[in-house]
Amino acid sequence: MTLRNTFTVGLLSLFAITALVPMTASADAVTKGNEVAAEWNRRDLGFGDTRATMEMVLENRNGQTSTRRMRMSTLEVPNPDEGDKTLTVFQHPRDIKGTAFLSFSHINDPDDQWLYLPALKRVKRISSKNKSGPFVGSEFAYEDLSAQELKKYTYTSIREEACGELTCAVIEQVPTYENSGYTKMVVWYDLAEYRQQKIDYYDRKKQLVKTLEFSNFQQHLDKYWRAYDMFMVNHQTGKKTRLVFSKYEFQIGLKERDMTKNALKRIR
Repeated sequence: MTLRNTFTVGLLSLFAITALVPMTASADAVTKGNEVAAEWNRRDLGFGDTRATMEMVLENRNGQTSTRRMRMSTLEVPNPDEGDKTLTVFQHPRDIKGTAFLSFSHINDPDDQWLYLPALKRVKRISSKNKSGPFVGSEFAYEDLSAQELKKYTYTSIREEACGELTCAVIEQVPTYENSGYTKMVVWYDLAEYRQQKIDYYDRKKQLVKTLEFSNFQQHLDKYWRAYDMFMVNHQTGKKTRLVFSKYEFQIGLKERDMTKNALKRIR
């Protein structure tokens, strides 16, 4: 599931982000953090739209697993003050087939998110205060499935270190939006292609709650990298969720009308 934003960051944006960082962070660390995040963002601009098919494998603390299949569509929004739109539709198993999740990411305002429940034939709006809740029983929260818009966080470089055969910049990202379930995220960006390799999530008690690891990257259109394996571990519950992507399509012609609340009920 990669969920990237769609706008270019200029010097004014960088200064605005820097101003939000606590005075305890060094200027060099803030500058480095902003540079890495801005480059990660820049390299994903212009993808237009994507559609992917994937499996979600849920594993409980006893090692028992269940599998769900779904497709995910993302529409890039060119407005620099808004974020991308993402639609996820479940196809298997039968009891959740047709369940659909629509997310509109925003920069300063709470994200808009809706869940369509076919059994009830109704669309349920996800409250901004419930974004930290689990998405259909997985270890991914609703918040995790929203696009990571650049201006929604402050960035501070912690260090550089080896991550496998690569070298990664380790960046602390602090949410600036209200009702986040996290006090911070620590993100590993490889300095070869500026891909997110790992994310540690810290809960409201400032305790490490989850780790998300990305692997099996593939490049599309000679530019855009996508992880075909995303593995989330909940350190507090022992539960795990893996997303395995089998296909990515780019620039398939998605329109705004395909990503609306009213379109949810027509999805098959």
